Amino acid sequence: MSSFGYGPNTASDRARMLAALGLDSIDGLFADIPDAVRANGLDLPDGLDELSLARKLETLAARNQVGLTSFLGAGAYRHHIPATVDQILSRGEFYTAYTPYQPEISQGTLQTIYEYQSLIAQLTGLDVVSASHYDGGAATAEAALMTVRQTKRECVLVSRAVHRHFVDTTRTYFDGGTLTLEELPTTPEGTTDLAALEQALVDPDHPVAGVLMGQPNAFGILEPMADAARLAHAAGALFVAVVEPVSLAVLAAPGDYGADIAVGEGQPLGISLQYGGPYLGLLAARSDLVRQVPGRLVGRTTDLDGRRAFVMTLRAREQDIRRDKAASNICTNQALCALAATVYLATLGPHGLRDVAAGGAAGAFELEQALAAAGAPRIHSGMYLNEFAVRVPDARKVHAALLERGVLAGLPLADWYPDDPALADALLVCATEVTTSDDIVKFAGALREVVA
Repeated sequence: MSSFGYGPNTASDRARMLAALGLDSIDGLFADIPDAVRANGLDLPDGLDELSLARKLETLAARNQVGLTSFLGAGAYRHHIPATVDQILSRGEFYTAYTPYQPEISQGTLQTIYEYQSLIAQLTGLDVVSASHYDGGAATAEAALMTVRQTKRECVLVSRAVHRHFVDTTRTYFDGGTLTLEELPTTPEGTTDLAALEQALVDPDHPVAGVLMGQPNAFGILEPMADAARLAHAAGALFVAVVEPVSLAVLAAPGDYGADIAVGEGQPLGISLQYGGPYLGLLAARSDLVRQVPGRLVGRTTDLDGRRAFVMTLRAREQDIRRDKAASNICTNQALCALAATVYLATLGPHGLRDVAAGGAAGAFELEQALAAAGAPRIHSGMYLNEFAVRVPDARKVHAALLERGVLAGLPLADWYPDDPALADALLVCATEVTTSDDIVKFAGALREVVA
């Protein structure tokens, strides 16, 4: 194997360690891995000096398209981020902090996690909040596993209208074992087919552990969540709401319509769009599910002198404790992203967050009218908040042509649903509070030119 050019151990150090293990070479450490799946070196280019590397990076950066008029949502959303968020995140005590493995001496970090949990609990209407997960997909998969552990059943139902990346991640978690993930169809209105859900729940051969539905769903449509939760509970299954957090300022909280678990992507809460990450997975649950929650729970107490103190109340997913019984062995804690969400929510407050959600809804209504007049009507008739799908002939080609005109026209839904002819000519478009009327006019005008 190649030498470790940047490793702290010398050749003699490595030789002594191999001798202690009774091995002749480092390759012996990997002898149990079959050759068919073992990595055989990395196909990397030759190293560059600093000046050459800087020039190469500048060349790559120049390929980025900046200044686009964007109507892309699809799980990651543009919002105004108050300057307070980045100012606090840039402080050294937060920027360099990671996981409080010695929590008693990490009072500042513990407090930020406690405040994060408190705010997300208020937002979701649920009792306990995990801190925290890689992204919305990881949180969704963990929630699905929670339903399996709690009910001792092995089948989970997920709506076809849940974000496809979240479904793919959950399926990866389930593959290779006895667990099954079955998709529920949708109606022409764009909502989950509750008749199909009811039928699947009464199948005696496949008792259902949990039902996963999005609010708003992957088409931007509002789902009948209370009805779905009632059906799930009647069959002894848990109900998981996959939510977009900003929408909770104007939509019913998951706890109010009977959700047992709520998950989602925390990126809209003060986290910039940056090549897909780092993001933040949200997970909240009822208090009786606390032992199934795969994460850290921080509590508030008082010390011997009666002063406020924060403590690590529960750690259920650690690799360094009870690994074989842990709820999850993924240990990372997205503390900095969770802090961003905390500062964002605290800065805006409930009324400010409501203004953000309402601004997106108003912009989406204006966008719907403009695109319909330009020849791109909505596909689904169900109610939406700030995102919806429109029909455009040859959607992928139109999408590419609009990009050349400086307009990022959402997402061609054929990318998510390649086998669905009903969505072959669909664009999923989105508006937020930063979308302007001028942006909408530009989109509609460019669409008319391209379609014509």
